[in-house]
Amino acid sequence: MAALKKSWLNNFLVWRAKHISQRQFIYILSILVGFTSGIGAVVLKNLTHFFQHLLEGNLVRYYHNAFYFVFPIIGLTLVYLIIKYVIRNKVSHGIPSTLFAISKMKGIMRKYQMFGSILTAPITVGFGGSVGLEGPTVATGAAISSNISRMFHVNQTTRNLLIGCAAAGAMSSIFKAPIAAIIFAIEVFSLDLTIASMLPLLLASLSGIITSYFFFGSDVLLPFKIEDEFIISDVPFFIILGLFAGLTSIYFTEVYERIQKIFDKIGSPIKRLLYGGIAIGILVYLVPPLYGEGFDVINNLIKGSPEKVLENNIFNLDLSQVWVVIGLLAGLVFFKIIACALTFGAGGVGGIFAPTLFMGSIMGNCIAKVINSIGIFPYQVSESNFTLVGMAGLMAGVLHAPLTAIFLIAEVTGGYELFIPLMITSAISYSITKYVHPHSVYNMELGRKGELITHDKDHAVLTLMDIDKVIEDTFIPIYPEMNLGEILHEAVVKSNRNIFPVIDREDNTLLGIILLDDIRPIMFDQKLYKEVMAVDIMNTPPDIIELDKDKMTDIMEKFQSSGAWNLPVIKDEKYIGFISKSKLLTAYRRKLINLTS
Repeated sequence: MAALKKSWLNNFLVWRAKHISQRQFIYILSILVGFTSGIGAVVLKNLTHFFQHLLEGNLVRYYHNAFYFVFPIIGLTLVYLIIKYVIRNKVSHGIPSTLFAISKMKGIMRKYQMFGSILTAPITVGFGGSVGLEGPTVATGAAISSNISRMFHVNQTTRNLLIGCAAAGAMSSIFKAPIAAIIFAIEVFSLDLTIASMLPLLLASLSGIITSYFFFGSDVLLPFKIEDEFIISDVPFFIILGLFAGLTSIYFTEVYERIQKIFDKIGSPIKRLLYGGIAIGILVYLVPPLYGEGFDVINNLIKGSPEKVLENNIFNLDLSQVWVVIGLLAGLVFFKIIACALTFGAGGVGGIFAPTLFMGSIMGNCIAKVINSIGIFPYQVSESNFTLVGMAGLMAGVLHAPLTAIFLIAEVTGGYELFIPLMITSAISYSITKYVHPHSVYNMELGRKGELITHDKDHAVLTLMDIDKVIEDTFIPIYPEMNLGEILHEAVVKSNRNIFPVIDREDNTLLGIILLDDIRPIMFDQKLYKEVMAVDIMNTPPDIIELDKDKMTDIMEKFQSSGAWNLPVIKDEKYIGFISKSKLLTAYRRKLINLTS
């Protein structure tokens, strides 16, 4: 069967090469990728809604609120069992794992990633995990795209482009916002905005939204049309909203990172499951709006019905008092990211896109309510508009995607009436957050390691380069106890190099280097052959490359600052080999050609 499949594929590839150009084939693949991403979104959404309706809609509504405490623990346990015994591989968070595949795995994603999120994310969210489905949907589409690309033997550049197409198709299918989906792929995955990439992204986004319309009809996640017009006198208030969005984005990022670090220190996955599961169960029981994605909460706020969100508050407070409502809504902003980070820490699978929209909408609504309630302004601002713009502000700050934020809200509301406030709030929020946190939550870990692909072409090329492939280990070593005669007969005569590492014979640590220029003045004086030892003529290298610490950008900087043509490489203080500037530049040139071809 495998031989038959391989024969069929080979025949198809031969036929394709004869009848379909490479560019046309990429267009066809982008449509296929957009369609499969749309199907992935449909499956994930439907499974999640099935679980959530079955559990929250029936058991909680008709039996007891205590189920809010039990469901997250059950769901996280099921996810743990599926990962351990069915998938048997770690299911990483959606978009960060995809960014890692682009940066360090040449766009190659393993086959289990095509179904890993489908099996785990709906259970996580459907059983009350306070995370979103957008990240897992993008990861599923990206994995399918990567494996389709491998099957048809496309190059790394095309493979990365098709992963971006998968992201565009997934986001277009979820939000029915095709332009924002294209911008999301460009901003988050750092794709080049060229004609060669634009048309595949457009085709993928189009096929994704058509797939969504086919299965979901005209239903959208945020069914709202703008009714209140923007007036120029609102500009100062939207500036204030941008400031608060930036501060809330910083809070989001700090809490998320700190809770993840706490759980990283817990070695046992069972302990992480118990601690996180119990904590998220308590939070969801005490604050039911934290259950799942939270799009019902967002829609109620946009419609001006906060009482529907807060009617079951544990304090039984009077919701006719506006400051009570503001306090409860602020509590949701405060606890949502805690619930989200706990879900991830306990082993849940999901994304941060929906929690970002959740917190942003509530934050914007709170700011509007405060402005309208303090009674010092002659008119009222639009709470629905502030709710929408607040989502954009937090998206711009947390995800570092201001253009995506602007166009997503503009598209889902069916118009561009709020374009100016969206731009003001998103720009301010993004600037503040970027200053404090240079990398978004999506790429924080990769950014710290220098493994993140960016729009900086030089940096992108260096990131994609593999350090191991430029290390040369053919240099003949010299030991410190060797005399000049031994150095000449055992190293210089046998080598075509002009540099020799001096290493400890027992533990292989690097002690120094000897250049041919160092021994040339004395190499013909036989009287010195037994008198001069290696330790007498060795030098300290101008710099040292540490394999487990230095990024490719650091290595290039060390060559530039030292002026050396060869630098030694060590790992755990042990000698590994040398990297030469000429080989490094050759590898750089080849990678640049591959990236831009």
